[in-house]
Amino acid sequence: MTPNALRVRIAALSGALAVGLGAFGAHALAALLAKNGTLEIWKTASLYHFIHTLVLLILGLIGERAGKSWRLIGAGTIVFSGSLYVLALTNIKWLGAITPIGGVLMIVGWLLLAVRFGRQA
Repeated sequence: MTPNALRVRIAALSGALAVGLGAFGAHALAALLAKNGTLEIWKTASLYHFIHTLVLLILGLIGERAGKSWRLIGAGTIVFSGSLYVLALTNIKWLGAITPIGGVLMIVGWLLLAVRFGRQA
């Protein structure tokens, strides 16, 4: 399997997970999230998860030129959305301190993408 095909497959699985977690939060976890007061946190995790999954798919299709950005954005999505999902479920507030690390990884991935493709214009 080529690296591009693997990236696209991972992005597709991430998309399925994003849809599943979004629906799970809206339905099966609605009472828990309401009790914790963390429904908006779950929604934010789901939104960023889904948006960046689409980015991962596009970058996977672009190919190796976007490989570092793909890895940074992918890792950032896991850390950002993952910490928010766990925070929403557990209401452990210190997990919110981890979330910005994921955001920084995503930002660096986006900036690297801008620099990499900006040089080729």
